Amino acid sequence: MAEKFLMPKLSPTMEEGQIARWVKNEGEVYEAGETLAEVDTDKATMEMTALHGGTLLKILKGAGETALLGETIAITGEKGEDISALLSEAGSAASGRKNGDSQRPAEPTQKEQASPTPAAKSTPAEGAASGSSNGRGRLIVSPIAARMAAENSIDLRTVTGSGPNGRIIKRDIEDALSGKVPSAKPETQFSFTPSTQVGAAGYRDETTSQIRRVIATRLAESIGPVPTFYLTVEIEMDSALALRKQVNASISEDQKISVNDIIVKAAAMALSRHPFVNASYQDKHIRFYDQADIGVAVAIDEGLITPVVRGANRKGFVEISGEIKSLAAKARAKKLQPGEYTGATFSISNLGMFGIKEFTAIINPPEAGILAIGGAEPTAVVRNGEVVVRNIMHVTMSCDHRVVDGATGAKFLQTFKQMLEQPGMMSA
Repeated sequence: MAEKFLMPKLSPTMEEGQIARWVKNEGEVYEAGETLAEVDTDKATMEMTALHGGTLLKILKGAGETALLGETIAITGEKGEDISALLSEAGSAASGRKNGDSQRPAEPTQKEQASPTPAAKSTPAEGAASGSSNGRGRLIVSPIAARMAAENSIDLRTVTGSGPNGRIIKRDIEDALSGKVPSAKPETQFSFTPSTQVGAAGYRDETTSQIRRVIATRLAESIGPVPTFYLTVEIEMDSALALRKQVNASISEDQKISVNDIIVKAAAMALSRHPFVNASYQDKHIRFYDQADIGVAVAIDEGLITPVVRGANRKGFVEISGEIKSLAAKARAKKLQPGEYTGATFSISNLGMFGIKEFTAIINPPEAGILAIGGAEPTAVVRNGEVVVRNIMHVTMSCDHRVVDGATGAKFLQTFKQMLEQPGMMSA
């Protein structure tokens, strides 16, 4: 029975396809699984293979023509069948689209479905879906031809395209490789040398991990509805550096602490003294937390994730250091459980080790704040009327104004600064 052959969806983001070439001609018989045509999509050149056998009775979209998803591109069936009604329907649908009556053609239930098969594995070169030299210094190349040319070091400017509008297609590259067609010299209508770039950069899609989805959701929640303001303070870190050196001198190598461990402890102790900072806005009420659960930003391949040190205000430097090392290792191995990277009451993002002097961080809702820690750098400062060199660190706090007022945030940073400049206060 005669039926319409429709443009199939050959890639997840495809909205239309361009016929690169028909493998079968009108009147030819094909078997199930045979390729009928090659179609250029937004990602690659794909082969359309038939699910069952038949005859290609009529081609409605020729090589070089574009069709929307679901649009009729051919009529298939058995030899001698009357296809006038189907041709009329296809013509009416096309006329309706031209007149703006429909964004997609209305199709009958009986129709040939194509099985999409990649003409070749997608590579970055296949991003060159458009663009042979057409006399205007521009190359028109199918994705698979671009890939084949790149793999075989063929200069596309030396190939004459046999496709529509001089388009270089797979057959042209195959002929060039077999020596059937002599390489043509590129036309020299311009004084400049045309670029060998034949299209936009390729790309690949990877399924979003559950971890990345949580990160994206939380950040999206923060940017819009959270009224954020920022406070920046300079902290003299010489005493904290001396404390680290002193502690590490008395413990084993695998227990040694970092400056970040001291920062986490200082923030946790400051939070215990400023409950509005260790809180979250809950619409009809404000939730105050009994302990400081600090989220510590860790860089992984998929971005940043914040493993949580629970009750950091009740732990010592060595214990905090051990937990952070363990959690960071699990994060990089993608073995963190959701409960280990959600539910923090406050967060810290430290980019000082990457040479960052100062930055702002995005609040992780429903937390009320986050500290952005820059690197400590030797800086000339005035102390008691004299210019001396001190290790100065810049810290910027992002505050949720629904919970933290300007004065509240400033007082918290003042305490945090004192904790680091006078480390003994952490045990007071």
